[in-house]
Amino acid sequence: MTNETLILSAFADEAGATLTEQIAALCENKIPYIELRGVNGKNISDHTPGEAEAVAKELAANGISVYSIGSPIGKVKLHQPFEKELARFENTLNIAKATGAKCIRLFSFFEWNTLENAEEEVIRRLSAFASLAKDSGITLCHENEKGIFGDTAERCRTLIEKVPNLSSVFDPANFIQCGVDTLAAWEMLKESVQYLHIKDALSDGKVVPAGYGKGNLKTIVSDFIARGGKVATLEPHLHAFTGLSSLSGKDAETILQNRRFATNREAFDFAVKAFRELLDTI
Repeated sequence: MTNETLILSAFADEAGATLTEQIAALCENKIPYIELRGVNGKNISDHTPGEAEAVAKELAANGISVYSIGSPIGKVKLHQPFEKELARFENTLNIAKATGAKCIRLFSFFEWNTLENAEEEVIRRLSAFASLAKDSGITLCHENEKGIFGDTAERCRTLIEKVPNLSSVFDPANFIQCGVDTLAAWEMLKESVQYLHIKDALSDGKVVPAGYGKGNLKTIVSDFIARGGKVATLEPHLHAFTGLSSLSGKDAETILQNRRFATNREAFDFAVKAFRELLDTI
């Protein structure tokens, strides 16, 4: 099996804050897709659709397509009013349309366990997103994440079963950080997985390059490919980068501990190399 079996995408904002830096990192590493998150120091969901379209045109001029919008939608507290987040999602959906993205990554709300009807409310909100996205041709992909409702495989599956047309993006490192066995989670969720986030971690939760941790990436990636999976997004999390402060506190703390790389670009390049070496063993 060759590296070409799987099409690579990446959170290129981890290589550099500016679009120019991101394009250089993707082109030089021969990565044809991007998962847009931070662009020129601003989260993609805070751009206008027109601004995002200009970004996509510059990427396309360099042979790069937008695979997914790495949005922060749903990465807010569940008890906060929903109207603002719904409006932000609608803008993000328009951004996805403007950039030609196939997917939107989203989350399932923090501080859910402070409400008695949390499951019902999370499903209501995600279903509202799904209703807006209906017939758009854009797949909504829920990412498992520390502290949100969908932090365990069981709750992720509940969302997949109860929210219309919701798919998954599977992040092994995030499951490790929640004390979840990645192989058990994969068995539970693999039918719903649209694409992978390539991020590995040690038992203590520290993020490491792909294949260096306890995420069982080789087994999961092999099965993903065998099942017809096509795309994996590299999310190195190995060095501090612009936009770090917008991540959850635990994510930021972990990344700030990983300082053996001198620059963002050095960490990004090593992450790409490590994953391609893992792919060569499949």
